[in-house]
Amino acid sequence: MQDRKRQQQRRRRGITLIEMLVVLTIIGLLAAVVGPRVFNMTDKGRITAGRMQMSKFMDALTSYKADTGQFPTTEQGLQALWTKPENVPNWAGPYLQQEVPNDPWGRPYVYRFPGGPIPDAPEIVSLGADGQPGGEGMNADLYSWKSK
Repeated sequence: MQDRKRQQQRRRRGITLIEMLVVLTIIGLLAAVVGPRVFNMTDKGRITAGRMQMSKFMDALTSYKADTGQFPTTEQGLQALWTKPENVPNWAGPYLQQEVPNDPWGRPYVYRFPGGPIPDAPEIVSLGADGQPGGEGMNADLYSWKSK
């Protein structure tokens, strides 16, 4: 009788290996289903952040042009929104609240003027997650003149 009680108590005290394997399997399945969705949301957030930054740059470039009569050259780049370029009269900047940030993937934006398909308008480009021209999905380039 004593041996029987001891065996029952031992069984009740701990978790069996099978129970642990079942729990780990459930956790693994949840991670496999939920994990990609969480990473996808992070990626979409970076794309949205890039588009928002480009929109702010375009607003600042419009103010720059209103003051100086022209957009910054490709050589002057977006830095002209923060630091007065040489030989630019009527510069009333800085036109941004902080220095020009990198894109959401940590690389500098590409600025061109003239550039893109819109005549006499600047073009701002982020090369996406891969940092290379072209690409699809997360690697797709973001353009200031392209809404999606």
